[in-house]
Amino acid sequence: MTSSARLLLVTGTGTGVGKTVTVAAAVAAARALGQRVAVVKPVQTGLRPGEPGDLADVVRLAGAVETHELVRLPDPLAPDTAARVSGVQIPPVAEHAAYVAELARRGDLDLVIAEGAGGLLVRLDSAGGDLGDLGRLLAAAALEPSFVVVATAGLGTLNHSALTAEALRHRGLACAGFVVGSWPQPPDAPDLAMRCNLEDLPAVTDAPLLGVLPAGAGSLPSADFTAAAPGWLPGLTAAWVKHDARS
Repeated sequence: MTSSARLLLVTGTGTGVGKTVTVAAAVAAARALGQRVAVVKPVQTGLRPGEPGDLADVVRLAGAVETHELVRLPDPLAPDTAARVSGVQIPPVAEHAAYVAELARRGDLDLVIAEGAGGLLVRLDSAGGDLGDLGRLLAAAALEPSFVVVATAGLGTLNHSALTAEALRHRGLACAGFVVGSWPQPPDAPDLAMRCNLEDLPAVTDAPLLGVLPAGAGSLPSADFTAAAPGWLPGLTAAWVKHDARS
């Protein structure tokens, strides 16, 4: 019997926190370990047909990787709102879950990463389904998804991070940990709140800090990005290595 791929669902404490760059870094880190990876974007908003979106950024940074965009909407809004404005009906989250599950069970992948839209509770369909529901459906299918939450570095992130962690626990969903999506680089310096947040995040979320991405990482050339990415996510790569050693 072919084992299913590991499932990683990437969400954020809000929009613009660095989810896509984190996905690209996770792809690069996984491939450095010899893993076969596919990336899924269930719903992409703010783009018209033919325009490069989040998955194009993942490929630009991490190199050629299998990608799947399931729904695209032109207005830069929450998916259900963008669909309503465009007068279209978008598929329910259950259809997205079935698609991701089929990928995970295909037999030729080690890791499937799905990137949400905005935060955990952003509505992905007109019935109110969100990324948490996607995770719940995948868990019910015995695929054991885990969430990575991307957070900002500055003031206010502890509250947003704690709320996201609490929502995951309330739904019985596994949280692999948190990633800070953009950390100041010289000549800029992190302020006092940022330095304290880095220490306090694991305590307020009851989840590990998996890594910190440098500000500007999304502008690096692919070769530099892929070489550095495993070092940005030491907690994530260590968890994978530990898991694989047990298998």
